[in-house]
Amino acid sequence: MTTERPRWERPALAALLLGTAALLLWNLSASGYANSFYSAAVQAGSESWKAFFFGSSDAGNSITVDKPPAALWPMALSVRLFGLGSWQILLPQALMGVGTTAVLYASVRRQFGPGPALLSGTVFALTPVAALMFRFNNPDALLTLLLTVAVYCVLRALEGAATRWLVWAGVVLGLAFLTKTLQAFVILPPLAVLYAVCAPTRLRRRLGQLGLAGLAMVVAGGWWVAIVELWPASSRPYIGGSQTNSFLELTFGYNGLGRLNGNEPGSVRGMAVEAGGPGGYGFPDGYGPPGGYGAPAGRGGGGWGENGIDRLFSTGVGGQISWLLPAALMLLVAGLIVTWRARRATDSLEGMARAAFLAWGGALLITMVVFSWMQGIFHEYYTVALAPFVAALVGMGAAVLWEERHGLAAAATLAGTVALTAWWSYVLLGRSPDYLPWLRWTVLGAGLVAAAGLLAAGRLGRGLTLSAAALGLGAVLAGPLAYCLTTVNTGHTGSIVTAGPAVEGGMGGRGPRLVRAGEGPVQGQAQAPAPGQGRGQGRGPGQGQGQQAGGMPGGAPRMMPGGGPGGEAAGGPGGPMGGLLNGARVDAKVTALLQKDADRYTWAAATVGAQNAASHQLASKRPVMPIGGFNGSDPSPTMAQFQEYVRAGKIHYFVGGGEGTRGAGLTGSGSGEIAEWVAERYQAVEVGGVTLYDLTAPKA
Repeated sequence: MTTERPRWERPALAALLLGTAALLLWNLSASGYANSFYSAAVQAGSESWKAFFFGSSDAGNSITVDKPPAALWPMALSVRLFGLGSWQILLPQALMGVGTTAVLYASVRRQFGPGPALLSGTVFALTPVAALMFRFNNPDALLTLLLTVAVYCVLRALEGAATRWLVWAGVVLGLAFLTKTLQAFVILPPLAVLYAVCAPTRLRRRLGQLGLAGLAMVVAGGWWVAIVELWPASSRPYIGGSQTNSFLELTFGYNGLGRLNGNEPGSVRGMAVEAGGPGGYGFPDGYGPPGGYGAPAGRGGGGWGENGIDRLFSTGVGGQISWLLPAALMLLVAGLIVTWRARRATDSLEGMARAAFLAWGGALLITMVVFSWMQGIFHEYYTVALAPFVAALVGMGAAVLWEERHGLAAAATLAGTVALTAWWSYVLLGRSPDYLPWLRWTVLGAGLVAAAGLLAAGRLGRGLTLSAAALGLGAVLAGPLAYCLTTVNTGHTGSIVTAGPAVEGGMGGRGPRLVRAGEGPVQGQAQAPAPGQGRGQGRGPGQGQGQQAGGMPGGAPRMMPGGGPGGEAAGGPGGPMGGLLNGARVDAKVTALLQKDADRYTWAAATVGAQNAASHQLASKRPVMPIGGFNGSDPSPTMAQFQEYVRAGKIHYFVGGGEGTRGAGLTGSGSGEIAEWVAERYQAVEVGGVTLYDLTAPKA
């Protein structure tokens, strides 16, 4: 364990953390409310403690988001303290990025010293998908921080078979479960096996410690689940994303095994299969995953691109995470070979170094396997969970090989790693031919020159060797740095976002590219914090929409991922109607109507689909009921419940159009029936391009 602190360490660490903060805070408000689905839940939690606890989409507590609420809590507290706005929502996420960098630094430094720790922190901060997700309001930011802390705690426990550190690891993984359910447990098997085999104490005690850590994990993650499951369903919000109003069903179905095997009832793909749309639900032909959400693609993948070992290097995913992924894998093997002579983890410094490689490497490999072969919903930004694992291995592996650089094998491995990384950067940069075309050749040339210098490290003087190392470091980080700078200078909104410039191909490297959320203009927060979805007009339900080409069953039009009928892809210039993957522009006239006499109602409005509801809620700052949850497919509320709400005068308006009407005719969804019932009984009024129905004024 390295304890000596050279004079330069503290200033260097301060520079790393301040630089990370500057990168993540720069132009932070450009994304407005980012993912309005979660921002609406944050706004609701800032006004209602009940909504805060359950993670409700609205302060009226009609339905929750489709994740547990831990990731929402820091943002909701920030909004409670400082008011609603882009900075208030996204600042906690950026601080989590700085915290992850600090934890990663502390972990690597304990076995390898400040130099490798600084390298690991720098690699992490300059990972494009990290620069994206720690400036965004999805749960992945908190999840990545907690997974990093968990590995750190396990390594601290290994140093002396310390029970308290292992218990803390269990607590952290329990909190990670309350952030993104079963994804928190992906790294659990290699960490548990590592401790069971390598901890410097007798086997019986090791197993007992693991049992205590498991108990701590169950308590830390299970207390909220127990309360929710025991709470009477009639007095709590519906569990969004589930089909039976059960968080356990959500955990093991849509958010659990469904992500692995592609069997996801109520999801976008599940609705596509039920609807039988040839192009996939929500996408016109030629857009979305190859074959649409309802059909398999390539070698599999459930319509979310080809799965397989090359998925993380594919066109759509590669630029997010894979810049130094080949290097991390090479350095993992090299580090294990160099440290394999060690015995138990704490018998020697070399033994702890080996344990560190096994911990970070095991976490990387098992997460890679899951991401590569999962057949359910998969988005490029999920790969942010890999970023700290890659960064740690790069820093540790480079340190081990640098110490052995006078040997031919170590020098050749170090040189080969730099050359391979430079070539891969050249390939990744080439996927955007018009993006800094000079950079790819510069990176390749500098990387090859640096590799040649490192190969001769045993014969060169210290000065030339350090120059070659510096040149190689600059070459391998230039591409990720450029992607990060592009990312932080671009606003990102909607449910599917990617870092860096647009690339040719998409969704696993096949088919036409989806326009990235964030490529369209970001609207002012007061009325439309996120780009709208399409150019279609706010047509009311059941008003001739089924006559459009490619209509869905039940008369609902087929729409692009963030578009109204005939609209544009997510993030493009939008109209007033909500979409599946993005919010909507909200006209000031609509906002004024929703705010008028809003205190007399539980919900100022209701509409089908959470993104459309979120946009109106954020604009008006009044509760808006998202009928059917995220996809409009959840059975909440039922027709009878909705009719009772209307009779009791709890809902003022129904907002027509948008994602809502396409729920009509889909098996298991009452959203379309509710929309049709409203259209039959209440007069439609066009306001600001949106069809509104005053539910307190039925037709004569």
